[in-house]
Amino acid sequence: MKILFLGLLLTTGLFAGVIYRADFPMGPDASVTPGSLCSNPDAYRYPEHIPYCNRNVSGDLKDDVFREYRDLGYRLDPKQRKQYKIDHLIPLCAGGSNRIENLWPQHESIYAITDPLEPLACDKLKAGVIKQAELVQLIRQAKFDTRLVPKVMQYLRSL
Repeated sequence: MKILFLGLLLTTGLFAGVIYRADFPMGPDASVTPGSLCSNPDAYRYPEHIPYCNRNVSGDLKDDVFREYRDLGYRLDPKQRKQYKIDHLIPLCAGGSNRIENLWPQHESIYAITDPLEPLACDKLKAGVIKQAELVQLIRQAKFDTRLVPKVMQYLRSL
């Protein structure tokens, strides 16, 4: 019984009142990265006339994002910064913003999974076969749970 209980504590991430965090986030943390849409567009795109913001994320803002996730308990080593990119939860091509609430430190092992989704998704938006609201919902689901990426991509390909 004690071994089962210890296993339960370890798998839930709780041990002696301490919350265990992985070395890096497997997806954005909704408490700090809920996502946000472009509110000061440089242009409008696609049949739906979606506001588009040009990429504009300063080095200081990237450092702030990295630090914010370290403050959440992730063991992000600044010396390993090259293993990460600061990802837009809602991609710019889908109308995402450059604000901190749309940015998170994405490890190379995670962006290897999610990066193929974005061009496919935005191509469908450009073709007018999906609306921004639905696409943003799909992208959010896939980035918060990367196990859903293949299903989302399959759905997008079917459009």
